[in-house]
Amino acid sequence: MAKANLKGSQHSKNLQESLSGRKAPASEPLPMSRIGFLGGTGVEAQGLALRFAAAGGTVYLGSRTLERARQAAEACNVILGQKRIEGTSNPEMCRAAEIVFLTVPFARAAEAVDSCRSSLDARHVLVDVTVPLIFRAGHAEYQKLEAESNSENIALHLPENVQLVAAFKTIPAAVLADLTAPLDCDLFVCGDNESAKQKVMAAISMIPSLRSLDAGPLRMARTLERMTVLAAELNRRYEKKGARFRVVGI
Repeated sequence: MAKANLKGSQHSKNLQESLSGRKAPASEPLPMSRIGFLGGTGVEAQGLALRFAAAGGTVYLGSRTLERARQAAEACNVILGQKRIEGTSNPEMCRAAEIVFLTVPFARAAEAVDSCRSSLDARHVLVDVTVPLIFRAGHAEYQKLEAESNSENIALHLPENVQLVAAFKTIPAAVLADLTAPLDCDLFVCGDNESAKQKVMAAISMIPSLRSLDAGPLRMARTLERMTVLAAELNRRYEKKGARFRVVGI
């Protein structure tokens, strides 16, 4: 989706203001505090990393290139005003983290998982945020895959003892990266393992103005990914960048 800018002299101040009253004290760690990003140098990964780190989490940005990971982490720490994010190789990130967010472009998702397969084990929960979205003649389209969703395709590449959860599919990267603005929306979380979903939702609960909803089994990713196509088309039609969803009545 639309590119975003993580830089800005007011980000550190505004981020802390937005977290007022919600930031966990140092003696109260996140329910699942070691959070990693597989492909952590993009806008979406860094936006999420900043939000989790500001809320009290220990965050690792992974990359195929160690120098890029370190540069991204350093830029994020400048915004935070403290060192809460570490840049590492993807395998090192997997060794350090418990929740791992898959934040590479959808076309490289399976390849990225395959490259780290030996570093993933039963203690990990992999969170897929990817959406097979393409633009043709200015319009958003869903890219059909062999599996019925990109999440289900990724599941075929994981070791059997690694749990997969789909989340953050319906929030634009531009919104996540704009740390001065509240999210003010619902986040849909789906997966076949209830414990894994609860771990992810517990971590998400630390991010202000964001409500997580249990959307059911992993097959619901088929719907969530297509909802993103709708949001992208609404953004295009109304010349906006932040279309997202909120459910009423729940």
